[in-house]
Amino acid sequence: MILKIEQNPSTKDALKIINDAISKRASLILIVCCKVKYEGRAISRLGLGERTILIKGDGSFIIHQDRNLEPINWQPPKTKINVREENGRLIIQGIRRNPEEILELEIINLNLISYYLGKDTKELELAGYEEDMREMILKNPNLIEKGFRPTSKEYSTPTGFIDIIGKDKDGKITILELKSRRAGINAVKQLNRYLKNFSDHKKFVRGILVSPSVTDDARELLKEKKMEYIKLEPPKELERKNNITLDFF
Repeated sequence: MILKIEQNPSTKDALKIINDAISKRASLILIVCCKVKYEGRAISRLGLGERTILIKGDGSFIIHQDRNLEPINWQPPKTKINVREENGRLIIQGIRRNPEEILELEIINLNLISYYLGKDTKELELAGYEEDMREMILKNPNLIEKGFRPTSKEYSTPTGFIDIIGKDKDGKITILELKSRRAGINAVKQLNRYLKNFSDHKKFVRGILVSPSVTDDARELLKEKKMEYIKLEPPKELERKNNITLDFF
């Protein structure tokens, strides 16, 4: 990995470092006092303030204030980055042609500049979501109860897609609504809507809410609607998912 860091560089040195980073397609981080101007699909101005600037090797141009998660302004990958000195100040522009827009920084003071050129080819893998719970249950149906046999996932109904539908050991249709976080009253209402699609066979249909925990009002509504709850944590570890074939009704 190539890494360069400079504190309080002169405008001349900063210009050289930025151009060097851009030519290497490195990721560039600046901590600056600057003004921001944008012209394109709209027009915006941001007065003088201290900000963190990120210019990535793919051309992404991102401006952060010291609050909020989202950037105050940004340009997407493939933005062309131009930098120049003007009246002793550093000007950085992110230019796009389609649509036409320019994001411009006028840097009054540059506190820190750094860039690095690293290697990262991995794709993000996620665990702990409803999909992970669904795959976990399909692989091990006894997590729900002994004798449960799943027959379909994402089963289509007029009121939405049922996470898992199957049959219990007595042959009753069993509908599972999965939540990877604490389930509330809306999850119970959703499960109840699914059950209404089987109103002609109401005596032979069970509705089960599956989640790590449930709110008090949700538990009360489950009892009122004669539905069930099973406590189950989503998997926390990532694993390669195998294809699973299910028998439909």
